[in-house]
Amino acid sequence: MNTLALGMIAALCWGFHDICVRFLSQKTPLSACIFTVLLTGLVFHLGLMGVTGGFAPLAAEAVWLSLGAGTFFVVATFGLYHAFERGPVRLVAPLIAAYPILSVGLAAASGTVITPQQWAAVVAVVSGVAIVAALSDTSTDEAPPKGPTILFSLIAAVGFAGTFALGQLAAELSGEMPTTLITRILAVGLTVVILLAFKLPFWPGKRALPLLISMGIADGIALLCVLSAGSLPDPQYAAVASSMFGLLTILLAWLLLKERMSLRQWGGCIVAFCGVGYLAL
Repeated sequence: MNTLALGMIAALCWGFHDICVRFLSQKTPLSACIFTVLLTGLVFHLGLMGVTGGFAPLAAEAVWLSLGAGTFFVVATFGLYHAFERGPVRLVAPLIAAYPILSVGLAAASGTVITPQQWAAVVAVVSGVAIVAALSDTSTDEAPPKGPTILFSLIAAVGFAGTFALGQLAAELSGEMPTTLITRILAVGLTVVILLAFKLPFWPGKRALPLLISMGIADGIALLCVLSAGSLPDPQYAAVASSMFGLLTILLAWLLLKERMSLRQWGGCIVAFCGVGYLAL
């Protein structure tokens, strides 16, 4: 499976996850949502490793890179949840979905040659996603001040870019399954420390639990897909494709739920998919 295919699978999983975040964040403590999703993702990954026999020793460098990825993942998760809790989606989603620019920028800084045409394709993907996401939110509810919302969104974007850059480097050294396990163990551990330090709730309630478990499995699949690209050519483009989570969710709503899409949204879809198509050449 190639890099872009892994990124698209991740996009579908995170699209489902992020719609649920927006729904649950209004009724369930964010801390409990984050803990349950991350813990479920860890249990899912352990089960997957048990079935596939993915346990293997890691190089010391891969361990440190995985720990760094786990730290960034916690930062990204808290930023995303708080940003979507505040809303609106038309502001939050495009800012978070801009993380591929950082991912490709980090790859360029590490010596990977990125042509002007590839940069244009990345910008096309991010722009198309931003158009579709911004036009999908027609709510007129009064939102909290935009400053903190923008800050949380940018923190999430930086967190995801750092997660993918470090996690893919670790996966290239020692394989995606054991490195992702280290990343997830640290993410859960840091979350527990944060919740205990600030005396935040762990239990989300019985009604929210089934949906949160589904979100955790989706998150587990998505992160594993993006980090698995570390052993493939051009792994940074998995992050680019995964940023289409919002766009794919809206397309699924149009296809399955018969929700309307405007001509400008269709234009955004075309721009984004053309960008991914160019990167696939």
